[in-house]
Amino acid sequence: MSRWTPCKRRDFIRKLRSLGFDGPFFGTRHSFMVWGAHRLAIPSNAEYSVAQLRMLLSEVEAILGRPVSPEEWEGL
Repeated sequence: MSRWTPCKRRDFIRKLRSLGFDGPFFGTRHSFMVWGAHRLAIPSNAEYSVAQLRMLLSEVEAILGRPVSPEEWEGL
């Protein structure tokens, strides 16, 4: 079973695009990505820690309506 590992911002955006998100778009304070009518704020860190990645992925899972496993995330 795979474990979660830190993720670069560029890789995070690429993986979200492969899940069907559009963007990133640049707002007044944060950049964000869109999936349907849902908007996900993207932090400006160069790299996301495992804790921050899990927090962002829990929002992604709520938007998609299904879980994203570590194996699926690494395969994107």
